[in-house]
Amino acid sequence: MTDDGFIALHFVTCVSNLDVLSKRLLASPCLRDGCYPLTACFNAQSAAEAFNAAAMSISEPNAWLVWVHQDVFLPAGWDAQFKTRLMDARAAFSALAVVGVYGVAGSGTDSRRAGHVLDRGQLLHESAALPCRADSLDELLFAVRCNSGLRLDPLLPWDFYATDLVLQAQSNGYQAAVVDAYCEHWSDTPANGAVPRRLVERIAASGSVFESKWAHRLPVQTTWMSVERAGDVRRLIDSVAVS
Repeated sequence: MTDDGFIALHFVTCVSNLDVLSKRLLASPCLRDGCYPLTACFNAQSAAEAFNAAAMSISEPNAWLVWVHQDVFLPAGWDAQFKTRLMDARAAFSALAVVGVYGVAGSGTDSRRAGHVLDRGQLLHESAALPCRADSLDELLFAVRCNSGLRLDPLLPWDFYATDLVLQAQSNGYQAAVVDAYCEHWSDTPANGAVPRRLVERIAASGSVFESKWAHRLPVQTTWMSVERAGDVRRLIDSVAVS
């Protein structure tokens, strides 16, 4: 980011369903009107494939790359609010390199959720004052300062990659934060009940990679579980009803 505070936003998403993309993300006013560059990646093998290629194509020193799910809707004025909140976070955290709209600060009994989003029709408006430090982020939407050099790990194709990104940032002397930039997430992943077997196995595989990679940093609290030791993700997944 330059000293004058100007922020250039670029967006990237992976597409698996054109109808969902059209109904949600592309219906967002700031993207519908073509105000910002948007890279839509089809048939990607991982979030990293799309994100890293987009990040490497951006040379502006003031650019932030926004990773966003295809099923997220950004309400009118979201871009202006996000830029303002990003500036607030930069003022609070001098080494800021990653921001998200929902996440966790701390770990274990000291952890607390933070953020303000609508998730599958349920309003999540946590009590933590924003911006706040993030030690884990949800994957629905986050942004990375492009010139930080931070990239997503392709060994974590669709799960744990946002928390991995936060841990990468911290290991490289950067900071991550949750900012107040309300948006809507319309995931078709069930919030309760049986989970598709393919999804269960995918999460378990990424969980094993994550646990091994960050064994020296455990415990890590994500928005949906605490990873304290090797095998925790598999143990939790094995307790879930599978369809």
